[in-house]
Amino acid sequence: MAIKDWINKRRFSIRERFQKMMMCIWSGQQLRVDDDTIASSESLATRDYSVSGYSSRASEMVETKVDNSNIEEAESSLRESGYLNYEEARALLGRLEFQKGNIEAALHVFDGIDVAAVTSKMKASLSRRFEQNWRRSQSDAAPAMSMHAVSLLLEAIFLKAKSLQHLGRFGEAARSCKVILDTVESALPEGLPNNFSADCKLQEIVNKAVELLPELWKLAGDPQEAILSYRRALLYYWNLDTGTKAKLEKEFAILLLYSGAEASPPNLRSQMEDSFVPRNNIEEAILLLLILQRKFVLKRISWDPSILDHLAFALSVSGELRAIAHQVEELHPEIMKRNEKYCTLALCYYGEAEDIIALNLLQNLLNSRDNPDCILELLLASKICGENMSYIEEGINWARKALAGLNGRCRQMVSKANCLLGVLLSAQSRLVSSDSERILKQSETIEVLETAEKMMRERDPYIVFHLCLENAEQRKLDVAFYYAKQLLKLEAGSSVEGYLLLARILSAQKWFVDAETVINTALDQTVKWDQGELLRTKAKLQIAQGQLKNAVETYTHLLAVLQVQYKSLSAGKKYLRNKGKWDRSLEMETWHDLANVYTSLSEWRDAEVCLSKSKAISPFSASRWYSTGLLNEAKGLHQEALRSYRKALDVEPTHVPSLISTACILRQLGGQSMPIVRSFLTDALRLDRTNPAAWYNLGLLYKADISASPLEAAECFEAAALLEESAPVEPFR
Repeated sequence: MAIKDWINKRRFSIRERFQKMMMCIWSGQQLRVDDDTIASSESLATRDYSVSGYSSRASEMVETKVDNSNIEEAESSLRESGYLNYEEARALLGRLEFQKGNIEAALHVFDGIDVAAVTSKMKASLSRRFEQNWRRSQSDAAPAMSMHAVSLLLEAIFLKAKSLQHLGRFGEAARSCKVILDTVESALPEGLPNNFSADCKLQEIVNKAVELLPELWKLAGDPQEAILSYRRALLYYWNLDTGTKAKLEKEFAILLLYSGAEASPPNLRSQMEDSFVPRNNIEEAILLLLILQRKFVLKRISWDPSILDHLAFALSVSGELRAIAHQVEELHPEIMKRNEKYCTLALCYYGEAEDIIALNLLQNLLNSRDNPDCILELLLASKICGENMSYIEEGINWARKALAGLNGRCRQMVSKANCLLGVLLSAQSRLVSSDSERILKQSETIEVLETAEKMMRERDPYIVFHLCLENAEQRKLDVAFYYAKQLLKLEAGSSVEGYLLLARILSAQKWFVDAETVINTALDQTVKWDQGELLRTKAKLQIAQGQLKNAVETYTHLLAVLQVQYKSLSAGKKYLRNKGKWDRSLEMETWHDLANVYTSLSEWRDAEVCLSKSKAISPFSASRWYSTGLLNEAKGLHQEALRSYRKALDVEPTHVPSLISTACILRQLGGQSMPIVRSFLTDALRLDRTNPAAWYNLGLLYKADISASPLEAAECFEAAALLEESAPVEPFR
């Protein structure tokens, strides 16, 4: 009982002295602890505080109850050291003001703490407390503080940062918060020990400071410092719990993806040989999000669907859609519903040009009775079918099913469905053999596309493009020209396809100079990587005007651009990989075009060099064999030309130019029956009803055939003349 009474008396004595100290600071008087006078420097600081005007509230604050937590902190410090110095007293008083909501008063109190002086003491105390190997002697070290005092002062610095944040002084707040991390990291360079969490208050302050610092730098408008703060939070061992670390990783990934600030690669202090180091923001964000996904799989964190959303965005920007598919496939069925999973996978494979895989996934989903309402999936399946001539009928059925399911509920979705149906009907019209049926399908296509355009609240470039394209193919050039101009306005000149379509329409109207002007304007507004098709069209416009030498120069420029692009692709620049196959095909076709120009100029050697360059890219190319046939025909080697055309048809039986040229050679050589020659021309017309050369040569065939009616030949010549008048320098589609 005597010991208990002594403890209670001691506790009362400490509490009484703390209350006296608070009163002293508020009133501007000096304080005596254990009959020792506080140093004059501390008294000056106290007086400085009272002179600033806060002492006028002394009587109010004395009457107010002091927060119990502040008293307990003071008791701890007084028990350990026997006195409460001026910095600790200010820390307690500042916390009291902060808790009351007196932010400016709290900040004034915290400003009186000499942070530079106390940090060295805190470093020494932390090092001595937690480091096993203390290399410096006690005499060399600064006087140690108690852990309660360290916690108290670190909390004061943290609350100062919060006060500055509240007042909108974010840069100062960040610098103040950084002091906490600098102090702890300097004292414990190898990271916080496991027993650090035993000091719960200290660990809590460190955790809060680690989370707050990057947020303050973001508020201060300094994303680079925020990035460095996040890296520091994740690379240094702060003894953070799993939830806090996951929260920081997610926030950091979001900053890297959407801040617009390009971060330098991280400088990892310790890493294994050949370990992966992110080279840019996207790679670093993907790494962080994959770590979070892995933590979820291991059940260390709960499921957060936004992580997959951000990861999908980052991987799609990088062109790694297949990686998204792998992540989705690994998800437990309870996380993502079957419809959403199949649709996401289909989108990924469609983006990777794996159309058949995407279509199979959608077919499995749409053929299931458990999925009666899958509008998005129906529209996606219709779009994929519209790009594959083997699935046109199936695509039309799905588009009509989507329209029936929508039943006019959403005008935008109905408009999209009508547009996809129009695209499918247009493809179907090119497959039918009957003229009457084809005209009927073409009329229905225009009607459906116009309905799609009328139902949109705002004009959709995709719909306008297909309306323009369909009218151009049906040789309604004035209407197509109107839609082409509208398309350029809608896209603000940002689409290469819009410029190309307008130039082709102008060339069909025989306004070659205007068409070339459009292409030159597009070239001025387009980066070099996207100029390939523009330059090829420009060369063909120059050929149409008889400027063959200019065309050679344009083709040479195009090949130079493609060579640089291919070298960049070979170096592993990911953003070019998706265009790699197309650009190699474009390069090959450019060599063929250039060979044909040299053939027209009777420069056989140069034409042969161009064809050899093409063969190095792809030895099996119908267009290369066709160009070889043109070269042999120009040399007068008709049998060699015929063999080349036949090899072209062996590679691609539907190659229209080779079908027409084969028929011409056979007709010139003679010895073949008229039906055989006619079959080549009719096959060509079945594939391309608007080819004037096919109609012209069919007219010649009918003219030479005694048994044929002169009217048939006349109709063929008339069709050829009409089509030639409206033929573009290259196909509209």
